[in-house]
Amino acid sequence: MTKHQKSSGTISRRDLGKMAAVSALGLTLPVASARAASDRDRPESTLERVRRTKKMRIAALVGEPPYFVRDPFTKEWSGACVEMAKDIAGILDVDLEYVDSTYGNSVIQLQTGKVDIALALTATPQRALSIGFTHPTYLHPYGLVAAEHVNVSKWSELNNPDLRIAVDLGSTQEMAARRFAPKAKITAFASRDEVTMALQSKKVDCAVFAALLGLTAVKKNPNIGKFSMLSDPVLGLTSNFAIAKEEDTGWRDFLNVWMDYNRDLGQISSWIMDSLALAGIEPGDVPPDVKF
Repeated sequence: MTKHQKSSGTISRRDLGKMAAVSALGLTLPVASARAASDRDRPESTLERVRRTKKMRIAALVGEPPYFVRDPFTKEWSGACVEMAKDIAGILDVDLEYVDSTYGNSVIQLQTGKVDIALALTATPQRALSIGFTHPTYLHPYGLVAAEHVNVSKWSELNNPDLRIAVDLGSTQEMAARRFAPKAKITAFASRDEVTMALQSKKVDCAVFAALLGLTAVKKNPNIGKFSMLSDPVLGLTSNFAIAKEEDTGWRDFLNVWMDYNRDLGQISSWIMDSLALAGIEPGDVPPDVKF
């Protein structure tokens, strides 16, 4: 057999390499094209949108010190949550946009894409069905606002049929009171303002409040009583950031790392304590057993 005949009847290693390359290219091109098309069809994530628009929209809770306070003259925002949002925006190198909101409206605003983040929300199973949550900002413990003659420091002491307790309807305070003081006479009012009015008018003996809310209520209306912690057990629910549900986890992952970093360093606690002054609360007004 001649050299020419041998070469014509066999395939060289070089030819095999070329064929493999062509074959691989033929398989790779459609896959790459499919991936590119998939990326085009994929909805833009929150983190991508924030970085593209250079703007982070937050649900700003009007009149909720120490979290949010808006100056009526300058329209400038301040508060613990504002400081947190500013820090996040600084890391991302984006501007902050404040969208007027309430606790209830912020959930809807997240679902409809009106805001990118809502701060100072309690994570509950019901809310988790419609929105997502980050790691906890801090644990918000429960206490009691009561007149001097009401000598109660434990949940077991609150579970008294002779006590008239006020709570705001649908709140976590109501859930805690009904679970640990079922024998008491519990009245749920439509708002925290109505709870305060019930205390002022002596229609109730006391009211269950989350710590920051109770301290703020007493500072605004000293005649409603004093705030003290409830113990045995110390109860509380976490305060969290809320975000929209989405497949891309980039926004949640970034916020979780930010949260853990600042909480473990004590920075979040400092922002909260510093912002208590916006509600007129001095360090001496905070009971020593209140920890954030």
